[in-house]
Amino acid sequence: MKIIYEYSHLGGSEILQVRYPDINQQIYDVVANVSAEKLKKSKEITMPGKMLYSPKNMNGQFKELFHSLDFVEIRDYYTITIPNHPVSITGSYKQIDFVKEKVLVEVQFGKYAFMFYDMAKFQYFFNENKADVGLEIVPCHNLKNQMSTGVSYGEQLVYDIERLKRHFPAVPVKIILINAEDNT
Repeated sequence: MKIIYEYSHLGGSEILQVRYPDINQQIYDVVANVSAEKLKKSKEITMPGKMLYSPKNMNGQFKELFHSLDFVEIRDYYTITIPNHPVSITGSYKQIDFVKEKVLVEVQFGKYAFMFYDMAKFQYFFNENKADVGLEIVPCHNLKNQMSTGVSYGEQLVYDIERLKRHFPAVPVKIILINAEDNT
């Protein structure tokens, strides 16, 4: 994969460069070593039979590569209670796929709501003092056009964060937009 754009929110990129240069380089190395292949044959009405990039395959490669560099999953369990409501829900949790020291990394090939929910999870772990910075790896619009419908793209995420200014997320974040090497 190749990185086609990077966005720094509240100094996210700078924090990675200064405090976590080795982890920052490891993230770049992981992205560079993931290969996007058109392995999925579309069954969708809008593009029947077209070969598409496989999010499942790419996610598997990211998982294998990050785990080989000692990135781990983090889960924070809690019980949900709300004021003036008798229900108590146990076993709830927030989870991040790849964590090393206080750097959180999510790779998102899902719907737009999941990209934005990743920002909320970064905020949660930052507020719990379990993170200094979050990093979101997402497809660019061009890559999204070669994937199944429903996949979102990073340009939309950056656009929305820019318009929210410093209000959300109130945590340093770096967003990396990726594309396949052969997808121009």
